[in-house]
Amino acid sequence: MDINIKNVFDEMVNQDLLSIVISNSKEKEKLSKVKIRPVLLKGELYFQVSKYVGDKIFHENLSRDDLLDILPPWFDGLFRQAEILSKKRQAVILISKKGKATIKSKWTSANSENEDSEQKASANLENIEEFQHNKKKNYILKEGTALPFLIDLGVMTKEGAIIKSKMDKYRQINRFLEYVEDVLPYLENTEELTILDFGCGKSYLTFAIYYFLKELKGYRINIIGLDLKTDVISQCNTLSKKYGYEKLRFIQGDIASYDGNSSVDMVVTLHACDTATDQALYKAVTWGAKVILSVPCCQHEINGQIHCETLEPILKYGIIKERMSALITDALRAELLELKGYRVQLLEFIDMEHTPKNILIRAVKRNAAETEKEIKDMELKKCMELKKCMEFLGVSPCLERLFREETVNEGK
Repeated sequence: MDINIKNVFDEMVNQDLLSIVISNSKEKEKLSKVKIRPVLLKGELYFQVSKYVGDKIFHENLSRDDLLDILPPWFDGLFRQAEILSKKRQAVILISKKGKATIKSKWTSANSENEDSEQKASANLENIEEFQHNKKKNYILKEGTALPFLIDLGVMTKEGAIIKSKMDKYRQINRFLEYVEDVLPYLENTEELTILDFGCGKSYLTFAIYYFLKELKGYRINIIGLDLKTDVISQCNTLSKKYGYEKLRFIQGDIASYDGNSSVDMVVTLHACDTATDQALYKAVTWGAKVILSVPCCQHEINGQIHCETLEPILKYGIIKERMSALITDALRAELLELKGYRVQLLEFIDMEHTPKNILIRAVKRNAAETEKEIKDMELKKCMELKKCMEFLGVSPCLERLFREETVNEGK
C-alpha cells in the first residue's frame, strides 16, 4: 500500500469533502467505477459509496473510519485513477502500468491554512448544512411553493411548509421524481405518453408524477392509477377534477385482471404487496413498456419456498431467512426482466432510516442496436444460469411462472 495515497485520503476525507470519483479499473466487469459523497444521517457524517458493476449501481453508507479502511487497497491493483475534490483542495491520483503512484494536488483556497478557529467552525457548519438530505434547493418539488395536491394529501401547509410528520413522505416523493427524471431520455416527447401506476393508494406519487411531467416538463401524458380500494379511488378522482388534471384518472381494480390498455410507455408500482409486484412487472413487459419503476413490498413467496441444504445453517434463523428471501426475490425479478430485453438496475430508493422497503427496480427497454444472434446467445446463457440458481435455492418465483406459462401458451 502506497503511504502517500493513504495520507491523501486521511487528509481529505472529512466534512470538507465534496466528492471522490475512482475510475480506470483493471477489472471493469468486477467493479468499473466508484463515486463517493458525504451525507448526514441523523446528524452524523457518513459517506455514500456508489459502486458501478456492469449496468447496476450498489450504494452503501460508511463511516469515515470504514471508508478509510477500503480506499487505499483499491489502488493496489484494481483502480488506476482517482479525483478528489474538497472545499479547500483538489487532488488527482494516477497509477502507472508498473504500479507507480503519482499524486497531484493544489489548494482551492489561498487562505485555507490561515483561517482562524471561528472561520473554520463557520465553514464546517456550512458544509454540514450543505450535505443534509433535506437540502431545499435539491428538491424537485420546492418547499415554500404551495402545491394543491400536497396540501390536500396532508404533506404541505397552505403556506407551502412541509408538515413535520410528513417529511419522510416529502423526501420519498422527491426521490422518486429524481428517478423519473433520469429515465426521460427513454421516453419520447413527440406523442402522448401512457403511464400506469399500479397500487396507487392515496396517490401521492401519481399526482406528483403528473405535475412534474405535465406542468414542469411539458410532456403530453395520460396517467391511470389503479387500486383495490373504492373509497380511495373516488377521493383521488375528485381531487384530479379539482386540480383540472384532465389526463389523470383513477380506476378501481386489481393488477392481475386489469386489461384496459394494449400498450403502455411507463409502469410504476410502489409497495405492491408480495406477488402483486410480479403481476405488475409481467403486465409491463406484456405491454412493451419502455420504462418500469417498481418498489416491491412484502416478499413472502420465496420465504415460503426456499429450500437449500447448503444454506440450511443460516436459513434456520427466521429474520435472516426473511431478509435473504426479500433480496433474492428482487434479484431474480431483475434477472427475469433482463431476459425479456430490459437493462435493469437495483437502486436505493430512500435511506433505511425512512422506510425498510428501500430497493427500487429500474428497468429500461433495450434498443435494437444489438444483433439478434448476440441477444439470443446472451439470453440463452443467462437463462441457463438463472435456472441453475433457482434450482440451487429450490424456488420458483411468480414472475418466472408467468413468463413460462406465456411461452407455453404461445407454443400452442
